[in-house]
Amino acid sequence: MRDVLLNKVRRLVVKLGTGVLTDSQKRLDPVQVTQLVSQIAALRARGNEVVLVTSGAVGAGMGVLGFDRRPGSLHELQACAAVGQSRLMALYESLFRHYDLGVAQVLLTHDDLADHARHLNARNTLLTLLQRGIVPVINENDAVSVTELKFGDNDRLSALVASLLPADLLVILTTADGLVQHFGRPEARVLPLVERIDDSVAAMASGTTSVTAVGGMTTKIRTHRHPLGPASGHRLGTQVRRAPAHPGRCGGGHAVPAGPRTPPRPQALDRLL
Repeated sequence: MRDVLLNKVRRLVVKLGTGVLTDSQKRLDPVQVTQLVSQIAALRARGNEVVLVTSGAVGAGMGVLGFDRRPGSLHELQACAAVGQSRLMALYESLFRHYDLGVAQVLLTHDDLADHARHLNARNTLLTLLQRGIVPVINENDAVSVTELKFGDNDRLSALVASLLPADLLVILTTADGLVQHFGRPEARVLPLVERIDDSVAAMASGTTSVTAVGGMTTKIRTHRHPLGPASGHRLGTQVRRAPAHPGRCGGGHAVPAGPRTPPRPQALDRLL
C-alpha cells in the first residue's frame, strides 16, 4: 500500500526537526545535513517538487551564544534563532549548489497563514519558486513569533504548508523510532502503517526529552488528527533520523487519511492555528 501511494506523489513537503539537523553538541551536523540534501536533490532529479520545512535555527545558534541546553526564556530562544537562521541558510545554499539547485528562504508565522490575503501571497510565492526550479526552505520566523518555539518544532507549520500548496505527501523526519505500540514492554513494536488515527493511536504518542527540540510524536499525531489534516488530502509519513531510507520512502512509519482525498481549502487554514 505504501509503495502504491508514494508512486503517485508529485509534490511533497519534507520537514526536518531540530534533532535531525544537530549533533550531540547541539551544533548543526554538516554530515547529516549533506546526506539529507543529497536525498532531496535525488527527489528533484526524479521529477518531484520538494518544499523543505526546516527547524534547527535555535540549535544552530545555541553553541554560538554559549548555551549547552535549549534556553528556557523566550528572549534567549529568539536570540538563538536570530543567530542560527543565517548559519542554517548558508549551509543549505552551499550544499544545494552542488546539485545546481537554488534555494529561497521563506520565513512565516502562523499569523501569515491565518490571514486570507497573506496566506494567498505566501502560496503564490511558493508556487512561483517551484515553477522556477527553486527549493523553498521554510522556517517559522522565530525572532518575532513564539508558536513553534513553544509547541511542535515546526510540525504544525509543515502541515499548514502542505495544506496551503497543496502537497501530496508530508514527510516528517524525526529522531524517534516511530509510533511505538506497547512502549516499554517486551512486545513493543514500531507501527509501520497507521490507516486511521483515533484515541487509542493518539495515546501511544509521547513528547520529547531532547535538549534542542520540542514536540515529539505527540505533535505529529495532533497535526494529522486536526480536522484540516486528513481533510486537506496530504498524507503523513515519519522517518528515523539515521535510517538509510530515502525521504520519499518514509522508513519509520506512515499515516494515511481515511476516505478519499479532497481539495484543500485555503480559507480554512486558520482552523489549524
